[in-house]
Amino acid sequence: MFTKSKKQTTLLRYWTTRYLFTLIAGLALLAAGSMWWIKQTTLENRLNLMEYLAVETADRVAQSNNNDDFDRFDRRLEERAKILQMENQPQLYITDLDGNVLNLGPSHRGPGGGPRHNAGQVPQEVFEREDTVQEIAVNGVDVYAVKSPLKIDDRQTGWVVVMQSKADLSNVDQEYRLLIILLVGLGLLGWLVIYLLSKKILKPIQDVAQAAARVREGDYDITLDTEHTELEIYQLVTSFKEMTNRLIQLEQMRAELLAGVTHDLKTPVTSISGLVQAVRDGIVTGDESKGFLDITLKEIQRLQTMIADLLDFNSLAAGAFTIRTENCNMNKLVQEIGRQWQVTQNEPVDLNVIMPDYTIDKMTDPLRLQQIIINLLNNSFQAIGKNGSISIILSDGRIDIKDTGSGIPEAEQAFVFERFFRGEQKKLKVRGLGLGLPFSKMLARALGADLILKESSPQGTTFSIVWDKEN
Repeated sequence: MFTKSKKQTTLLRYWTTRYLFTLIAGLALLAAGSMWWIKQTTLENRLNLMEYLAVETADRVAQSNNNDDFDRFDRRLEERAKILQMENQPQLYITDLDGNVLNLGPSHRGPGGGPRHNAGQVPQEVFEREDTVQEIAVNGVDVYAVKSPLKIDDRQTGWVVVMQSKADLSNVDQEYRLLIILLVGLGLLGWLVIYLLSKKILKPIQDVAQAAARVREGDYDITLDTEHTELEIYQLVTSFKEMTNRLIQLEQMRAELLAGVTHDLKTPVTSISGLVQAVRDGIVTGDESKGFLDITLKEIQRLQTMIADLLDFNSLAAGAFTIRTENCNMNKLVQEIGRQWQVTQNEPVDLNVIMPDYTIDKMTDPLRLQQIIINLLNNSFQAIGKNGSISIILSDGRIDIKDTGSGIPEAEQAFVFERFFRGEQKKLKVRGLGLGLPFSKMLARALGADLILKESSPQGTTFSIVWDKEN
């Protein structure tokens, strides 16, 4: 079944376009909320100022008590309209108690000097309602009316009414223009900032992607800049470089493995062939021929051992390996493993088995544990030479195999558990496939433990089998 692949896009385009859409949506919501707030706030402020104008005009009319000053009040109102930033100034009405208009100045006239509504009186509902600020309809137009009582000698003689259409009071085009300019500027600045930051962050990622493509083609000779202040970018680049170095080492190990395995398998086969041919052709006879046959059997056993190591490792790696756990007395088990190994050696070995004063019981597979310990003992024996010693130390949750050998070079310590890895010194002394430690580590994990290199120096090496606390 084939699935339709999605069109690929760069991270820079992906994130900048999505950020831009998100930014536009956010700014649009912000603009809508800001416009509503500006409109309401401006309307409220202008109504408050109209209320103040009505009260101020009422006080001044009461003080002048002169109808000739009506035009002066209209001019003052025109000045206040400029403060309100309105294209059309409000209409000022000074009325008697019945609502009849006493002033007929220019402030209540429309274009061409004609009245904007019935100039003879203010709508009666303005006086019938107690509200100081009212919204009414005049000739089909929504109008705000603000009234203030006109008192002379503490006696109300009329009203001062300031009226303005709702459209004029709510006209905030200038504020809207400033808001739009501000939001557009913020949008462009935000998009530019995220574009530059994304480009800066994505540069090392693009370098790693290009390097990965080269590694995929088998080219491990790459150079990456590790001078990055961002922690995640630094970890990505350095981890990739370490991975590449590891691949180079593994590639070298693979080449060495092919040569080593070929040589290690070819050598006993060549020896067997030569020895058998010598016996067959009668070159050697009698006791000498038996000696040749004994050597042939040893070479066959060595060849069988290497093949068995490969089979066992592959079986464990594939999960086709059986673990049979039982409750074991670790003191007796470790002592017996050490004794059996020591008596099977062709040369005397200084082996010390150190036990605690108490008994340690553990659920484990004794045969598999024996495989691990014997492999570690064999490695230690190869390292100590004739004058060294080996110690098996049992304690709660761990078994240490410690030797007084020459140690593992520091450069090789990180690879001792790699498959087919063999140290330079060991290659010259012992033939093998380099599967002993990796195989033992996998066995240890199958037993619920782990095999670690605890320490190694020119004074000796210590490997530890460590069980989890739960086990």
